[in-house]
Amino acid sequence: MSTETWVLGLAVAGTFVLYALLGGADFGGGVWDLLARGPRKAEQRALIARAIGPVWEVNHVWLIVGLVLLFSGFPRAFAALSVALHVPLTLLVLGIVFRGTAFTFRAYDTRGDVVERRWGVVFSVASVVAPLLLGMCVGAVASDAIRMQGHAVVSGFFASWLSPFALSVGVLTLGLFAFLAAVYLTHEARTHELAEDFRRRALVTGGLLFPLALAALLLSREGAPRVWTGLLQTPFALALHAGTAVAAVTAFALLWTRRFRAARVAAATQGGLIVLGWAVSQAPYLVYPHLTLQSAAAQPVVQRLLLVALAVGLVLVVPSLVLLFRVFGPRGQAPRAPEAPTT
Repeated sequence: MSTETWVLGLAVAGTFVLYALLGGADFGGGVWDLLARGPRKAEQRALIARAIGPVWEVNHVWLIVGLVLLFSGFPRAFAALSVALHVPLTLLVLGIVFRGTAFTFRAYDTRGDVVERRWGVVFSVASVVAPLLLGMCVGAVASDAIRMQGHAVVSGFFASWLSPFALSVGVLTLGLFAFLAAVYLTHEARTHELAEDFRRRALVTGGLLFPLALAALLLSREGAPRVWTGLLQTPFALALHAGTAVAAVTAFALLWTRRFRAARVAAATQGGLIVLGWAVSQAPYLVYPHLTLQSAAAQPVVQRLLLVALAVGLVLVVPSLVLLFRVFGPRGQAPRAPEAPTT
């Protein structure tokens, strides 16, 4: 396999990891908007809106870049996946559109009226449904349920993403996004009480990730044998599990001691390793067992042009995004809740 193909494959995986860590946290914010409770319910939703508002659309950049790289760099795999998963992908796109539309309309509607509350419900429900569908698509890709004869998909339009394994990955994805959002919001909170609200949510959701991940792993034995083998019987498996466990324990310890800034880094590391573990466990297959990175790759000249365009784009986009987060993010708008003193 050529170096260009491997680098392009890693770039696709990297964009999806970034989307999970950034865009996924925005979805998780919608989950907590739906589940806002207690005497500070309004303040919780206001914090979520302030944290998401300036950057929620920007985080979709990583999803778009990943899809463009997949479409241009691995066209056979893109064609197969877009046919086999066109039902959940269409529902996912609708969820993303409804979520963004509802978020914008709610922000400019009259505060406290019935219409604003309805838009809030649409935003929250779409924020739950979209990551669930995204995870089910990932589960379908990881499984061996997508069948092809030549260039045609013959496995049907529902079986691959409605399997028990795909459903378990969908629930795990939803839990992971909710956990990331709760951890991030502890750092964004402007008062100690709000930080404590999301700290408790982060600890509970983080604890639920362990049984959810275990359930997905056990179901992969039948539903995704390649992933089962990759996660348990390959040289990288021990290092991957150890890194994920260390990041998870570190995130819990930092949340427990209220070191929220560092907890964000640990939680992001944990989430990134979970997503990366899925990608690496099924490498070099894009659609198992029919399409590998090499067999689905575009012509070498196309791959080289894509890598050049990606490098130029990163030089332009990454500094712009950093500036956007620094200028429009809520971090500098008001004092945050104090963290525990470092000993």
